[in-house]
Amino acid sequence: MVNYVDIKGFQDFTKYTEQINSNDPPVLFFFSGSKLPNGNSWCPDCVEAEPVVKAFLSELKKDITFVYVDVGDRDYWKDRACPFRTDSRTKLMVIPTIIKWKGVQRLEGSQCNNRELLQMLMEDED
Repeated sequence: MVNYVDIKGFQDFTKYTEQINSNDPPVLFFFSGSKLPNGNSWCPDCVEAEPVVKAFLSELKKDITFVYVDVGDRDYWKDRACPFRTDSRTKLMVIPTIIKWKGVQRLEGSQCNNRELLQMLMEDED
């Protein structure tokens, strides 16, 4: 079963990661641009990836925690000093990015739209 969590901003991301227990199911973070009033992200690649990822997760028969992380608006994200870019745990270069927590596996940009790559990410055990 997939447990969904929504997080907004770097401070909440940091707080959440401090609570992750190594005995818990695997945690995947999906980093995306903040939502516009129409419900879609300002990031066109995120808009493209989100339905693919959600459809994949709806079929997943595995215990995981899927954390949607709002990285902020376009100007905040584009700033080179954005903590999501500079933090050693995330080192984001593009959004969307999916990171398996405490692992090296990640999908970036258009890779997030690829069901085969999503499947490989779920199968790889650390």
